[in-house]
Amino acid sequence: MENLIKVAKGEKKADLVIKNAKVVNVFNNKIELTDIAIYNGIIAGMAQNYEGDEEINLEGKYLSPAFIDGHVHIESSMCLPKEFAKAVVPEGTLTVIADPHEISNVFGLHGISFMREACKNIPLQVYMMLPSCVPATQFETSGFDLASYDLSFLIDAPEVLGIAEMMNYPGVLNCNKEVMSKLKLGKSKYKKIDGHAPNLSGKDLCAYVASGVMSDHECTTVKEAEEKLGLGMYVMIREGSAAKDLQALIPILKEGNTDRCILVTDDRHPTDLKGHINDMIRQCVSAGVNPVTAIKAASFNTAKYFGLNNLGAIAPGYKADLLVFDNLEDFKPQIVFKDGQIVAQNGELTVDTEHNEIPKLRGSVNVKWIEHEDFQIPAKTDTVKAIEIIPGSLLTKATKSKIKIVNGLAESDIENDVLKITVLERHRATGNIGKGFVKGFGLKSGAIASTVAHDSHNMIVIGTNDADMELAAIELVKSQGGKVVVNNGEVLAKLPLPIAGLMSDKPFDYVLEHCNMLREQVHKIGCKLDDPFMTIAFLSLSVIPELKITDKGVFDANCCKFIDIFES
Repeated sequence: MENLIKVAKGEKKADLVIKNAKVVNVFNNKIELTDIAIYNGIIAGMAQNYEGDEEINLEGKYLSPAFIDGHVHIESSMCLPKEFAKAVVPEGTLTVIADPHEISNVFGLHGISFMREACKNIPLQVYMMLPSCVPATQFETSGFDLASYDLSFLIDAPEVLGIAEMMNYPGVLNCNKEVMSKLKLGKSKYKKIDGHAPNLSGKDLCAYVASGVMSDHECTTVKEAEEKLGLGMYVMIREGSAAKDLQALIPILKEGNTDRCILVTDDRHPTDLKGHINDMIRQCVSAGVNPVTAIKAASFNTAKYFGLNNLGAIAPGYKADLLVFDNLEDFKPQIVFKDGQIVAQNGELTVDTEHNEIPKLRGSVNVKWIEHEDFQIPAKTDTVKAIEIIPGSLLTKATKSKIKIVNGLAESDIENDVLKITVLERHRATGNIGKGFVKGFGLKSGAIASTVAHDSHNMIVIGTNDADMELAAIELVKSQGGKVVVNNGEVLAKLPLPIAGLMSDKPFDYVLEHCNMLREQVHKIGCKLDDPFMTIAFLSLSVIPELKITDKGVFDANCCKFIDIFES
């Protein structure tokens, strides 16, 4: 500390001086031309005429605090953390608050431990929130159940900031004993409790906030966001691959009080990682949001909420996590500094991540022997209640749809875009298979399947015929997880995900290439959706209205019960 003080006073040379920088000051909301002195990875001072062992003259370019993603599931990138870092660090994201909810549903505490180890020795600071809902509900089968007792083993870890999104808001409102225990665990340690409460309002929302939940990333309208902000919540404005709420909520960032607005990505496909939080800022600014306001929502506001008191700003005593921009329009960093060291330049990582060792995990796709009959649905009538996709949203609709009946069995009606959908339990080989119909995928032939299916990540299959659905499922058993497109008995594209059925052990570029191949091939067999595999991943998320499907059947999230798809 003594040396830091001496550097700040100008009595000792800094390790690095960044000269002639237009600094984005998140405290006075101004942009100021000054020099920045850095010592031992910490900002010592902001003034003219500092001297350093190394000096970089920005010649009037902009200097911003690095970005913080306030809520992300790294597993959704289908990449290991080191490969995730390769994608997002050059985009300016140097800190993430990760919820290892996905891998926890497969491996429990062992999954969290795996992610903690996998995040070591990478140029990305990863903090964690402990998953609060594993499984998300009792209406699905997960690999593990995590009780408050389990979470207590990790709550004191320095990288753990609190309890992750409390999706079971009915459990909060009904004072469920286990839910209460998890809330009390977080509050007893003075740690944050994140929320997940789509459309919750009025007195029920008051009760949810009173329980200690302080944030929400499920707002889809300005009205919803304003109510939650008015009750003291932090609103996490999300722009994921499937759920895109940014454009609808940008008006919030144009209002006077934006200190409780945070930019997050939640779930992002590899194709959406080249352009991360910085792309959200670009969209905000292009829509008329003040650049400093947008940057604060991506840095200082997030750090303040999570109590990361040395992050998110450029000021004495703060970590030298900094970004250099040529302008405040496209927000593509030219230089990325982490702890005062250059870690990326011109969109490329400049440090090595190969010394990051990955722990071993067992296989996770454990299914009962798959038979052709597993995909058959005996017909009661020619009308079903189908799950209708809402493009760009996690929400779905219940819609009455005609299906075809062949030899007493309900079959897909390809012309009317009503396709068969099944969810096969893949953790405990129970043989559970949920069966229903989905509208909005547009497949004209073939089938697609994935072991990425929130939140319990059972195997989900959509198809035009039983034979291709069976083949798709068998292919994912062979690769111990992944995503696949098949047509007429042929595998068109496949991405193996052998790590928990969620992540690849290959480099980011490999994953990205195979994701593009999957998208290309699924579009060739008629799919209408821009990112069908991200959409399919959320069709089993039973906490999101309206209709979803789990390994136990078709579920009405509004009524909180399973339905008979043949009943009106």
